[in-house]
Amino acid sequence: MPVPPSPGPSDGRRRRGATRSHRPFWRRHRRVGQVLLAVAVVLLLALGIVGWSVGRALTAPGTDSVAARLAEWGRDHGASSLIDAAERWRYRQHPPRTGGALAGGIPDPAGAGAAANPAGRNVAVRPLSPVPPVVSPALPDEGRWRTLATVGGRPALQAAYLRPDATHTSYLAGVAWIDPKLLRFVLHPGTQEPGHGPWQLAPSLPTDRTGLVAAFNSGFRLAEAQGGYYADRRTVGTLRAGSATLVINQDGSATVGQWGRDVSMTPSVAAVRQNLALLVDGGHVVDGIDDNAGHRWGATLGNKLYVARSGVGVTAAGALVYASGNSLSAGTLADLLARAGCVRAMELDINPDWTSFSYYEPIGGTARKLLANMQRPANRYETTSTRDFVAVYAR
Repeated sequence: MPVPPSPGPSDGRRRRGATRSHRPFWRRHRRVGQVLLAVAVVLLLALGIVGWSVGRALTAPGTDSVAARLAEWGRDHGASSLIDAAERWRYRQHPPRTGGALAGGIPDPAGAGAAANPAGRNVAVRPLSPVPPVVSPALPDEGRWRTLATVGGRPALQAAYLRPDATHTSYLAGVAWIDPKLLRFVLHPGTQEPGHGPWQLAPSLPTDRTGLVAAFNSGFRLAEAQGGYYADRRTVGTLRAGSATLVINQDGSATVGQWGRDVSMTPSVAAVRQNLALLVDGGHVVDGIDDNAGHRWGATLGNKLYVARSGVGVTAAGALVYASGNSLSAGTLADLLARAGCVRAMELDINPDWTSFSYYEPIGGTARKLLANMQRPANRYETTSTRDFVAVYAR
């Protein structure tokens, strides 16, 4: 009986290969499968954690817009450079209009025509000198002060409106004059800026608004402010010598100055908020602001872009002055504050989401905006605020 031939080498290789090809992939490549499974689990966990984190940011208390919440979440998670670049691109692609007329002219805020006097008394008060207009010829009532609130028959809060530069003539800026002899200031914390709660004050205005005259935004996020925050006898960040500083004293008075020169820590200090460097010093716009030397006036968008900005300063007589507009550079903001009589002034926050000044007319009544086109609602500080802000009360 003939013996069948033994399989050759090629037949053996083919038979062994056929055997392997019928085994499942995960058995033939068990280690590769384990690695892929681990990667998939890690990715799913990461996506779940990110989704949970973003969800918390989007549903947190407050009136911040979705865009603002996502931007803040990104900054908190290492994407500041990307967000800054996107904002710069957006503003450069959509610069403010040049020329044109101011729609509606200079506004006349509610109650400003005949200064409301809750005390029912008329007190002779020397009127403030108008803010010198920037654009010539000036519009009717441009730069003229109008009373928004009185205390004891005296103007306590006044506002003036003017165009901030001769190029963007269809835009309006508002300036508020606040009398510290009649009004007192309180710095409220935000849930994120400065964070690190709990604090004695809530991150919102009290439900009892008796005596409430106004509320306005504070400064940058502390990570970009080049300074610190102080209240309740503790500090968040670092109080830096040379930084522009808003100081509120135990008696409710307030001033603006350079930390370590004009203002410093004393037993009378109740709260401190630092932000960048002074815009106005000695009654004049500081040198170098046009070149933003050392990024002293902001590193994220720079100082030359015309965006929504705000600032606060102090006059020689001790009055506090707030200024804001939707198309300002650091230089034009500084010029507004100097024109309004500030001897020292600092920038506060920028961008439409964060710049807002609300006044209550009558005192403790309905919230109104200093500028009608301010993006946030007039009552934004009546609910939880993610950023710190300043409240103003009648004494």
